[in-house]
Amino acid sequence: MNNIKDQFLLDPSITYLNHGSFGACPRPVLENYQYWQRALEFEPVQFITKISPAALLTSKQALAAYIGCNCEDFFFTQNPTMAVNQVVKSLNFQPGDEVLTTNLEYGAIDKTFDFYSKKNGFTYRKQNISLPLVSKEKFIEEFWKGYNDKTKAISLGHCTSATALVFPVKEICDRAKELGLITIIDGAHIPGHIPLNLEEIQADFYTGTLHKWLLGPKGSTFLYVKKSFQDQLEPLIISWGYEALNPVKSKFLEENEMQGTRDISAFLTAPAIMKFFQENEMDKRTAVCRKIILEQYPEFCELLDTNPLCPVSEEFLGQMCSIPIRTDNPYQLKEVLYNDYKIEIPVMQRGNENYLRISFQVYNSLDDFEYLKETLKKLSKLLK
Repeated sequence: MNNIKDQFLLDPSITYLNHGSFGACPRPVLENYQYWQRALEFEPVQFITKISPAALLTSKQALAAYIGCNCEDFFFTQNPTMAVNQVVKSLNFQPGDEVLTTNLEYGAIDKTFDFYSKKNGFTYRKQNISLPLVSKEKFIEEFWKGYNDKTKAISLGHCTSATALVFPVKEICDRAKELGLITIIDGAHIPGHIPLNLEEIQADFYTGTLHKWLLGPKGSTFLYVKKSFQDQLEPLIISWGYEALNPVKSKFLEENEMQGTRDISAFLTAPAIMKFFQENEMDKRTAVCRKIILEQYPEFCELLDTNPLCPVSEEFLGQMCSIPIRTDNPYQLKEVLYNDYKIEIPVMQRGNENYLRISFQVYNSLDDFEYLKETLKKLSKLLK
């Protein structure tokens, strides 16, 4: 396999260990993104009315084959937070209803449910999950302790942001279906990171990004909706797709894809992404990255005198891991790592707990990890 680091535009003076936050786009995909932007400006009317609909379908077909679903069952949006907002707004939960989640979810998703639960009077129940995780079975057992006869839906991250843990969403969705519950899955970190097949998971709603581990341009995300819920999903924006004069697609797609003037160039890059993945043998490369995380996670925990958040296994970990740390000033630690040592890495906070979250992407090397280890040894005053 050829050296892939030069394919990325990342600043070479920075040790970049934070792919998980916003991703990084390789040159061929970025060039394809800019190609579509130029095509839009070359002839805006023809592009928006005639060229982009066909290009959008081609892009959706490429992505559908990769994530295991029908291209008619999802549309593109800017980010998972927007997608979940649309889902929660549409489902219109009422007083007495409960939505079951965990205490480990992404902050913006929590805020979305908090807002609508206060507005509509339903309960957003955050079931405590014990850390470190012991087993998949223990996670499932603890999660369902939050279920009762008022539970109408479950909302779950497939891979959590702060802890970087992969959750057993298929098993949770299987049980939820038996109980007649709606399933809402935030898979922001999954596509391109963890193998994904939406037909197997059978979630009612699933959102995932192209701009994180799939290496797409920023602001590219999909929202998959099972056919039985598509008529319930209300568009966030009422525009020309509402009661379209000459509909050519389902109401679900007309309303969510035909929304007036906007630049959808990022949405059109899926074929270029798939080509990049194939030509650069990304499946093999990311498998190596996951192996390195499994090898290095215990070493970082030992260095910082702490314990892993889960069994060191691909059942719970992908190309990220979060190391529990003891520090009085997580913000200062993050700033020192970046400003003084040129290491881009997040210090994640969850309640009173802090984690150093490491991403290892195909452009990283073991030298990056060794440099981080040496740096952490120097920061004993910030790490108890």
